[in-house]
Amino acid sequence: MVDFGNTLKSLRLQKNMTQAQLSQKLGLTKSVISAYETGLRLPSYDVLIHISKIFNVSTDYLLGVEQKQNVDFSGLTEDEISAILHLIKVMKRNRSGVT
Repeated sequence: MVDFGNTLKSLRLQKNMTQAQLSQKLGLTKSVISAYETGLRLPSYDVLIHISKIFNVSTDYLLGVEQKQNVDFSGLTEDEISAILHLIKVMKRNRSGVT
Protein backbone atom coordinates (compact mmCIF):
# COMPACT_ATOMS: atom_id res chain seq x y z
CA MET A 1 0.00 0.00 0.00
CA VAL A 2 2.44 2.62 -1.21
CA ASP A 3 -0.36 5.18 -1.48
CA PHE A 4 -0.92 5.01 2.27
CA GLY A 5 2.79 5.51 2.92
CA ASN A 6 3.05 8.48 0.58
CA THR A 7 -0.09 10.03 2.04
CA LEU A 8 1.14 9.56 5.60
CA LYS A 9 4.54 11.07 4.80
CA SER A 10 2.94 14.01 3.01
CA LEU A 11 0.59 14.75 5.91
CA ARG A 12 3.43 14.41 8.41
CA LEU A 13 5.63 16.83 6.48
CA GLN A 14 2.77 19.31 6.07
CA LYS A 15 2.57 19.44 9.87
CA ASN A 16 6.38 19.82 10.13
CA MET A 17 6.43 16.63 12.18
CA THR A 18 9.32 14.15 12.33
CA GLN A 19 8.85 10.39 12.24
CA ALA A 20 9.97 10.36 15.87
CA GLN A 21 7.34 12.91 16.87
CA LEU A 22 4.58 10.96 15.09
CA SER A 23 5.76 7.69 16.60
CA GLN A 24 5.61 9.26 20.05
CA LYS A 25 2.02 10.47 19.50
CA LEU A 26 1.02 6.97 18.35
CA GLY A 27 2.99 5.08 20.99
CA LEU A 28 5.01 3.30 18.31
CA THR A 29 8.66 3.19 17.32
CA LYS A 30 10.19 5.41 14.65
CA SER A 31 11.03 2.30 12.63
CA VAL A 32 7.32 1.39 12.46
CA ILE A 33 6.50 4.85 11.05
CA SER A 34 9.30 4.39 8.53
CA ALA A 35 7.87 0.99 7.55
CA TYR A 36 4.43 2.57 7.06
CA GLU A 37 5.86 5.33 4.87
CA THR A 38 7.88 2.94 2.71
CA GLY A 39 4.95 0.57 2.28
CA LEU A 40 6.53 -2.32 4.18
CA ARG A 41 3.77 -2.36 6.79
CA LEU A 42 0.20 -1.22 7.22
CA PRO A 43 -1.21 0.04 10.51
CA SER A 44 -3.83 -1.78 12.54
CA TYR A 45 -7.35 -0.36 12.47
CA ASP A 46 -6.83 1.32 15.85
CA VAL A 47 -3.62 2.99 14.70
CA LEU A 48 -5.22 4.01 11.40
CA ILE A 49 -8.04 5.74 13.29
CA HIS A 50 -5.54 7.45 15.60
CA ILE A 51 -3.55 8.69 12.58
CA SER A 52 -6.74 10.05 10.98
CA LYS A 53 -7.49 12.02 14.16
CA ILE A 54 -3.96 13.41 14.41
CA PHE A 55 -4.09 14.74 10.84
CA ASN A 56 -7.82 15.54 10.80
CA VAL A 57 -8.50 13.41 7.70
CA SER A 58 -10.75 10.43 7.08
CA THR A 59 -9.45 6.87 7.10
CA ASP A 60 -10.70 6.66 3.50
CA TYR A 61 -8.40 9.55 2.62
CA LEU A 62 -5.45 7.81 4.30
CA LEU A 63 -6.15 4.61 2.37
CA GLY A 64 -6.56 6.40 -0.96
CA VAL A 65 -10.28 5.58 -1.27
CA GLU A 66 -11.31 9.22 -1.01
CA GLN A 67 -9.41 12.09 -2.57
CA LYS A 68 -10.98 14.87 -0.53
CA GLN A 69 -9.00 16.28 2.34
CA ASN A 70 -10.77 17.94 5.25
CA VAL A 71 -9.93 21.47 6.31
CA ASP A 72 -9.91 22.38 9.99
CA PHE A 73 -11.62 25.77 10.39
CA SER A 74 -11.54 25.76 14.19
CA GLY A 75 -10.37 29.04 15.66
CA LEU A 76 -11.27 31.04 12.55
CA THR A 77 -13.94 33.72 12.35
CA GLU A 78 -16.91 33.40 10.03
CA ASP A 79 -15.38 36.08 7.78
CA GLU A 80 -12.09 34.16 7.58
CA ILE A 81 -13.92 30.91 6.76
CA SER A 82 -15.95 32.71 4.12
CA ALA A 83 -12.79 34.16 2.55
CA ILE A 84 -11.12 30.73 2.42
CA LEU A 85 -14.19 29.10 0.86
CA HIS A 86 -14.37 31.90 -1.70
CA LEU A 87 -10.69 31.41 -2.56
CA ILE A 88 -11.24 27.66 -3.04
CA LYS A 89 -14.19 28.38 -5.32
CA VAL A 90 -12.13 30.82 -7.42
CA MET A 91 -9.21 28.39 -7.64
CA LYS A 92 -11.49 25.56 -8.82
CA ARG A 93 -13.09 27.85 -11.37
CA ASN A 94 -9.65 28.88 -12.68
CA ARG A 95 -8.54 25.23 -13.01
CA SER A 96 -11.56 24.38 -15.12
CA GLY A 97 -11.00 27.36 -17.41
CA VAL A 98 -14.22 29.08 -16.37
CA THR A 99 -13.86 32.82 -15.77
